[in-house]
Amino acid sequence: MKNKTRGFIVSAVAGAGVAVAAMVGIGFALPPASAQTGKGQLIQTTGAPIFAPPPGAPLSFADIVEKVSPAVVQIDVTGKPEGRVGPRTDSRIPGLEGFPFDIPQDGPNNSPPGQPSGPAPQSSGSGFFISENGYIVTNNHVVENAAEIKVVLKDERELKATIVGRDEATDLAVLKVEGSGFAFVNFENAARPRVGDWVIAVGNPFGLGGTATAGIVSAYGRDIGQTFVDFIQIDASINRGNSGGPTFDIYGRVIGVNSAIFSPSGGSVGIGFAIPADVADLVTKQLIKNGKITRGYMGAQIQNLTPDMSAALGLTLRKGAIIADLVPGSPAAKGGVQRGDVVTSVNGKPVSSSAEMTREVARTAAGDTIRLEVLRLGKPETIEFKAGIRPSEAQLAGNDNAPSEDNSAAPKAERPIILGMALTPLDAAGRKQFDLPASVNGVVITGVGPNSDAAQKGLKPGDVVMRVGDRVTLKPSDVAAAVAAAKSAGREGVLLLIYRDGRTLFFPIKLEK
Repeated sequence: MKNKTRGFIVSAVAGAGVAVAAMVGIGFALPPASAQTGKGQLIQTTGAPIFAPPPGAPLSFADIVEKVSPAVVQIDVTGKPEGRVGPRTDSRIPGLEGFPFDIPQDGPNNSPPGQPSGPAPQSSGSGFFISENGYIVTNNHVVENAAEIKVVLKDERELKATIVGRDEATDLAVLKVEGSGFAFVNFENAARPRVGDWVIAVGNPFGLGGTATAGIVSAYGRDIGQTFVDFIQIDASINRGNSGGPTFDIYGRVIGVNSAIFSPSGGSVGIGFAIPADVADLVTKQLIKNGKITRGYMGAQIQNLTPDMSAALGLTLRKGAIIADLVPGSPAAKGGVQRGDVVTSVNGKPVSSSAEMTREVARTAAGDTIRLEVLRLGKPETIEFKAGIRPSEAQLAGNDNAPSEDNSAAPKAERPIILGMALTPLDAAGRKQFDLPASVNGVVITGVGPNSDAAQKGLKPGDVVMRVGDRVTLKPSDVAAAVAAAKSAGREGVLLLIYRDGRTLFFPIKLEK
């Protein structure tokens, strides 16, 4: 049923029992003021009654925006001629945009290598004051290649800014402008909004400074490829240029720093990501104090413990972290941590993934004690050691060896087929063919059956089986014995420790019936 009232359409929802209309500036004839809808209540005014939202849903965000917007700034960056600006899509999530959210004003320098450089690239982002004496928070990617930074305030003042410190790992940076008495906002670390609560984003999308949008918290704990950040997902409209701007709760407190969007088109589709306030607060305080971030380090390669791995180890755990490899001489190696240890907690905090474990270790300072609760061969143990200093991301990346890959078949030899894999002892010929260092010992895979579980899990020729379960494997018969023992124990699978491209990784492989 549709009733026309002063040119507006009111649609009745069949079976709902309540007529619902959108407010567009005037009141509508609705049931008496005492009527209740279960969602909100009717308030009688001097004219027609209007519908009041339930507590927590404001009629307007104007008071909040008016209160906080003076603390939000536009950041204009002149890049270094050799620097790169523009969207970066280096995340493992296809369609993830906004690294950075900047707006090329004169266009990036796209001169070919070795050719004369073009104009210095220009870009814009967002930021906000966190103190009255000029400290500003933004994203690292907004300013990482900056030669000159200009901050534009709400009152249109333009101030030169300098970089206090940057942290690539969390994509945060702190700037400083001269002066005092600036309007500023605070991080909210304790009372974070619930999923479904209102949030407001203020920033500089597409160079349009002072833009406010509203939405809700869509989810927490989103992993978009940043090791040290569990992102907040919001649906408030944010676009390129919003990078580094704040996300507020309805009390005007900063609950996040806008950093990325999911966007197949390049524009907002309602999925944005913000760095949580507790992470941003901790990082920015360290940057202001020291100009850099130091994190705890244990020197281990960690994988997520999957249900298949857990079953292969005879455990009932469904989630956790497993030690796949150790850096020689690292704090963890010296402290007695071993490959195959399943970590259940770090310093008393339970961990259900490798990312959670990495973050908990990183929260420690160099010299602090790291206490791991682990399961080793199914038995609980406690391991304690002193944290080291985590190397930079560039240094860590440089430590990864990447031998050339050769997937050709090995020379014909005795190659027993076990779990769908052709295996041969690792000899000098095998080392040369697959470019394997002398320090690696095990059984080399020379072929994988296309229909095997090993193929489904991604094993390939050139991979070296170093261990099956808790057994070291130096020849194919060692693998066969470990598989037979697992079958006798009633296991559904075995856990292989594989060497590949300078790394060791665990692969759970189902036992053949």
